[in-house]
Amino acid sequence: MEVIIRPDADAAAGLVARIIAKELRANPHLVLGLATGRTMESVYRVLVRMHRKGGLDFSLCSTFNLDEYVGLALSDPHSYRHYMNEHLFQHVNVELRNTHLPNGQAPDLDAECRSYEAAIAKFGGIDLQLLGIGRAGHIGFNEPLSAFKSRTRVKALAPLTLEQNAEFFGGADKVPRRAITMGVGTILESRRCLLFATGAEKAGIIAKAVEGPITSMISATALQLHAHCTVVVDEAAASCLEGSEYYRRIFATEPEWEEFRNLD
Repeated sequence: MEVIIRPDADAAAGLVARIIAKELRANPHLVLGLATGRTMESVYRVLVRMHRKGGLDFSLCSTFNLDEYVGLALSDPHSYRHYMNEHLFQHVNVELRNTHLPNGQAPDLDAECRSYEAAIAKFGGIDLQLLGIGRAGHIGFNEPLSAFKSRTRVKALAPLTLEQNAEFFGGADKVPRRAITMGVGTILESRRCLLFATGAEKAGIIAKAVEGPITSMISATALQLHAHCTVVVDEAAASCLEGSEYYRRIFATEPEWEEFRNLD
């Protein structure tokens, strides 16, 4: 795991977007795993700008989202399909037939989960998986006690997750109680993971995820086992990290980050 600390949220989002853009330019057929949430909106804004002003080409790539609420129609403004259309897909030249999210209205949810896993495999696996982190430490909707070998499945949402998402639905009682999510094992099979978090409210859980013991109570700690995981945070989200000075030195001195330093 490698931790990169940037001065503020905009600089962190810009770095994440530039990492994605570099991977996409190197491999136009990139299979990109995507995440949702307020934090990700800033990344998608930068990618849209790169497409419009710099010609960043999404036409040959494929995408798989981490999760979707059970019971929401694709057109529901709270669905993650709607979110992705609004924040990214409608603004770049991606082929919509190559964008994939679980169907939360499938008549057989278990079959839908198996089908989603099969689709990822058919596309050769995920090359780069973008991740956020919830206050409970979950990646995707892999709530506490999610097995590290888990696959795409239906999960009941934890009380803290319901509380965190309440503002989007007008109250915790209106948040769907279940979601389809990629499993921790599915995520760990991605060739590269890129976790992005900003803000002081994420500082405690980022420290646990990055520097704490590996535990199924915090599914993000499984990323410590990944061979190529980059965590990008702003100073606020990094405020509880014990190794912050070392992490800052990585970005300042390591050759692989030189091209990104030159764009600051």
